[in-house]
Amino acid sequence: MQQNIIIRKATPGDASIISGITDAAYAKYVPLMGRKPQPMTIDYQRVLVEHHVWILSIDERPAGVLVLMHEPDVMLIYSVAIAPAYQQRGLGRRLLAWAEAQARQAGYAHIRLYTNALMEANIALYTRLGYTETRREPFHDLTIVHMHKSLQDAG
Repeated sequence: MQQNIIIRKATPGDASIISGITDAAYAKYVPLMGRKPQPMTIDYQRVLVEHHVWILSIDERPAGVLVLMHEPDVMLIYSVAIAPAYQQRGLGRRLLAWAEAQARQAGYAHIRLYTNALMEANIALYTRLGYTETRREPFHDLTIVHMHKSLQDAG
């Protein structure tokens, strides 16, 4: 059965959808990390005013969220979240490709992201998609992994 997948820019009225998807997607990391991951703790009403947020819907049902932040020299992927019922379908990769396209359209030659070192499957996925680790940084009692990708040779 063909599914209609749409990615649209989020509006201020979408804050509860964004936080709901984000909380559901990141909840599995709370026991691993001993605390909520950062994307579960921010005010999405404020984020929607200050940054670019995208919602991926399948047959008009919100299934994923992408938060992008413009920095002076690089686009930051702040968060990619797929609702648990829609995971393992390639939707996260689709949002990452969307992020790269948005970065190119905005004139960036590079894109970056960071994740927790405990999120090993995410690090492996980002590596397969062409991201390289640039550094590790202590953050409270955990470690943040910074990753970067050049957009000049990609797609």
